[in-house]
Amino acid sequence: MSGQWETQSVHLHRDDAGSRMGMWLFLFTELILFGGLFIVYAVYRYAHQAEFHLAAQELHSTIGFINTIILLTSSMTMAMSITALQKGNKALSMALVSATLILAGAFLVNKFFEWAGKFANGIYPGSPELMNRPQGEVLYFGLYFVMTGLHALHVVIGMALLAVNLSFIKRNVYTGENTVKLETAGLYWHLVDLIWIFLFPLFYLLH
Repeated sequence: MSGQWETQSVHLHRDDAGSRMGMWLFLFTELILFGGLFIVYAVYRYAHQAEFHLAAQELHSTIGFINTIILLTSSMTMAMSITALQKGNKALSMALVSATLILAGAFLVNKFFEWAGKFANGIYPGSPELMNRPQGEVLYFGLYFVMTGLHALHVVIGMALLAVNLSFIKRNVYTGENTVKLETAGLYWHLVDLIWIFLFPLFYLLH
């Protein structure tokens, strides 16, 4: 009987502080990664200001702005889903996580069409069209594809994380007293949004 009680106690143990700390450490490594890329961008932009200016004219700021609104809205729905679950409103929390997933999908669809337009015009890493341009433009589009592509990958990972959390909410694995995993998923999603807030002006506004 004692052994059974000990097994149950271990099963119920949750290290909420450890989970949060682990996510914060992971997010710190992500900031280092993108921070390094931002420094590389700044160095190359300083060295090739005219070429970066010309290359930036080929990006559509409207698309970038729409994607910014989409991600900012998704951060709001993600935060609201956590609050809803903490208040015991399971249905609303599920609806808000689903809305976050839909917004994330919309972001990726916009990004797909934007990339497709570039590929259709022969602008992609290693393309003959791009290789014939000045070095500064080659560097600009190289950074554009690497940084926005890496960010899109993080969006996909975030969507997978949110889908898992949605499943857990549906199966009552998470309750109003047990929201730490959803909170850590929210922290990750906010980081994805924060990175885009820096990418948007660097590539779409600084002409």
